[in-house]
Amino acid sequence: MFGVGLTTGDSQLGWALSDLVGLALRRNPRRAHLLVSSILGKHVPVDPDLVHGTGMLLGALVSYSLAGVELPEDVKTVAVEALSGAKPDGLVRLLERPAFDHPDVLVVGFAETATGLGHCVAQALGAGVYLHSTRRAVPGVQVVGTFQEGHSHATDHLLQPLPGTMLSPAGVMVLVDDEFSTGKTAMETIAEMHRLFPRPHYVVAALVDLRASSDQEAMASFATQLGIQIDVVAIVSGSVDLPLGLAAAAAAHIATAGVSIVRAGLLPVQQERARPYTELRLPWPATVPDGGRHGFLLTDREPFEIALEAASAILLQALSPHAHHVLVLGTEELMYLPMRLAGAISSTPGHICRFQTTTRSPIHVEDADGYPVRRGFAFESPEKDPAAHRYLYNADWDGAEADAIVLVIDEAMDTVDLRSEHGLLPVLESVGVPVVLAIVTGASPEALGQNRIAHS
Repeated sequence: MFGVGLTTGDSQLGWALSDLVGLALRRNPRRAHLLVSSILGKHVPVDPDLVHGTGMLLGALVSYSLAGVELPEDVKTVAVEALSGAKPDGLVRLLERPAFDHPDVLVVGFAETATGLGHCVAQALGAGVYLHSTRRAVPGVQVVGTFQEGHSHATDHLLQPLPGTMLSPAGVMVLVDDEFSTGKTAMETIAEMHRLFPRPHYVVAALVDLRASSDQEAMASFATQLGIQIDVVAIVSGSVDLPLGLAAAAAAHIATAGVSIVRAGLLPVQQERARPYTELRLPWPATVPDGGRHGFLLTDREPFEIALEAASAILLQALSPHAHHVLVLGTEELMYLPMRLAGAISSTPGHICRFQTTTRSPIHVEDADGYPVRRGFAFESPEKDPAAHRYLYNADWDGAEADAIVLVIDEAMDTVDLRSEHGLLPVLESVGVPVVLAIVTGASPEALGQNRIAHS
């Protein structure tokens, strides 16, 4: 498209860049293109086991790198089979037990796209702590650090661990994102982390590493200046070749293509097929984190799995036995728990599941063969936010509709705006298939913090 080329560099698995990403246009003058991941579960519906497995695969690559050992051939074989279409739950099972435990490692995932990915990396590492950045300022929780993301449509990242001393241990810090284009965000994060909680060794990990040689040299120079070691781990490296005038050409194409995204409140055709939704609450222990916003400890894993099993059982009871194809939607930063719920549905006989989430990213939608974003909906944020619009892309099943849609939200998103004329629920109802709204009660920040202090 517009002369943009994808060139594959290195991959221990022999994967090509085009196996993992497609190219889309975006309404952002700072960066006119967007790489749409086919395995992340953000803009494209994906088998939840593939999302989980490839995230854990990235964690395994980091783990073996830290141990100074090559990735075993059996892992490579199962990973290649999973990407080629074989049931990827085998990859999850293979990597469930870390080959090396890294209890002193701290993993940080970038919001919003890598919150779930970072959690998978931490799981595969056996990391002592996982934390993801957030754009939700939680009342009563201290912000211990902030950083910026230069090319993003939403730039402020907050770090809100509970307790705030969670980042203090000086073990290796692993920073996780879905892609590294220049590495500037990673360097800015390292600079902030090193100012607050200095340590000698950092790893930056991504599904794809697209840094040019000049970017690699800049990171090496940055590491030398700070007197630290920075390693980079990716499933595939390569480059995106951008022709001159891409931003202008993309803007002109978007302008002439017209409006191709459906906005909530403007659904005259779809609204005729609207069906009411089913609402249920998924109870969650107040002292068990439902994600990594306030940190997820190695000791949280067992209680998380117990809570997940109970929540999955309630959700499965709400699904019709005739719902063969089920689409599970997470919301923005809430990725890991919905992905795991989707995996539980997928492992139940009679159901096949795919998973994706809503996003802040404004992407050009075009119903054209080979283009990765062929349908889109815009709606107002369920949470009060000056940047009011949020988006949902594709949300289909191989060009058709799923038999049922499950929307997973936390209590902060359970608002009037979610259900308003311009909200997300009317968008989903308009698709014309049964919708289940699953509200996770979630952990209480106050109870979580107090419990951790009491057991520290």
